[in-house]
Amino acid sequence: MLPVGAAEFVTDSRGGSWTRSYVAGLVSLDLLAAAAAAFGGTAVRFHDALGAAEASPYLHLSLLLPVVWVAFVWLGGGYERRFLGVGTEEYRRVAVAGVFLAASVAIGAYAVAFDLSRGYALAVPPLIVATTLGLHYARRKALHRRRRFGQCMSGVVVVGYRCAAGDLIRRFRGEIYHGMRVVGVCLPPGESAPDGLGEVAVEGCPVLGDFTEVAQAASLVGADTVAVLACPEMDGVELRRLAWELEKTGTDLIVASALMEVAGPRTSIRPVAGLPLLHVEHPELAGGRRLLKGVFDRCAAALALALLSPLFLVLTVLIRSEGGGPALFTQTRVGRGGAEFTVYKFRTMVVGADTLKEALRPRNEHDGVLFKMRRDPRVTSVGAWLRRYSLDELPQLVNVVRGEMSLVGPRPPLPEEVAQYGYDVRRRLVVKPGMTGLWQVSGRSDLSWEESVRLDLRYVENWSLTLDIQILWKTWSAVIRGAGAY
Repeated sequence: MLPVGAAEFVTDSRGGSWTRSYVAGLVSLDLLAAAAAAFGGTAVRFHDALGAAEASPYLHLSLLLPVVWVAFVWLGGGYERRFLGVGTEEYRRVAVAGVFLAASVAIGAYAVAFDLSRGYALAVPPLIVATTLGLHYARRKALHRRRRFGQCMSGVVVVGYRCAAGDLIRRFRGEIYHGMRVVGVCLPPGESAPDGLGEVAVEGCPVLGDFTEVAQAASLVGADTVAVLACPEMDGVELRRLAWELEKTGTDLIVASALMEVAGPRTSIRPVAGLPLLHVEHPELAGGRRLLKGVFDRCAAALALALLSPLFLVLTVLIRSEGGGPALFTQTRVGRGGAEFTVYKFRTMVVGADTLKEALRPRNEHDGVLFKMRRDPRVTSVGAWLRRYSLDELPQLVNVVRGEMSLVGPRPPLPEEVAQYGYDVRRRLVVKPGMTGLWQVSGRSDLSWEESVRLDLRYVENWSLTLDIQILWKTWSAVIRGAGAY
């Protein structure tokens, strides 16, 4: 029997209905993409002679390629439910399938002694991959829009301590595009009773029982997934037994190690003496990859400065036309290793705004060491517009070219903020600050101080050039929406 208040969290199904329709849509789009690319390549190859005898083998190949392409994507795991909607694994598997498709086309043509056009072989498979990736991206964005309205969600039962479970629930609600909706919580035997405030639910989610009732609870509410958080009670033996129980209903089991928050991408399974141990790589804070990141940053920033120079001129005129004063604002910030540097920004406040800061400090709306106000009286009308779309930060491209900042990294702090940093927070200073970062694409000024620190530390520990490119890509949509900017 369900606990009081848990009935509203019962899901209609295990997510199979929307998953099946979503995958069916992907398969249809992939068939369309492959057919369009294949027949398009044939049309370009033969122009107006599609009816000629030499075009016939290409037409047959164009009919076969879409089916082969979908088979490769399916065999490569590109349609697996756990990769749909989030992360880059879906795209990576599509790209790998494209490599196999290109190799198969070349080897197949050689095997049957068919004189395949090199232009066709070199152009069609990459075009299929590019078109497929674009359609997968568009369909993912449509899925995210539906999830904002609570559709296409996976029901999750969280297993762990009350505090950790509450944190996970808040995170899922803050990043709803992941498609995880917590429908219940299982707590340790001592915590499953009401807490000191008489509350049974955790962040509004019902407590379905203790650790001995996880499988039954997941079945009762129709959950798709059970998420086990780090806790000593759920050791290897208990997890194995839980996996056996969940196997009977096809419910997924995911385990969040205590290392995942900081070192997730740097962990790998290392079998030792028959035990699957987690090996944690040290973050790469120097070396060749850092050199490559620096080269990429400076070249991209220099190109952006050249392309955006007309925009800089227009913004300068707009800023100076409102109350006079300089267009550029300079401020001392703290960079890598605690070294101070001068950051450049377009001025968004009245002249002498720093002298008014102390008088406004009691009206600070941000926790932690940051000072933020949604309606700061010092911000000019042009400045508010610049801040909304982050145009005021464009002059920081000069700091990137000079090597003081990176395109992606933690937020550049003020010296007085750094003076209040604790030991953990100072870890942000082991890399260069960035013009954008995980904080920029995850809420900007709407984030709490604790959440900002968590995101910055996650980036520091797990940075990669691929992650930088992902963040740069997501920055566009975050800036266009203008959410959390003030």
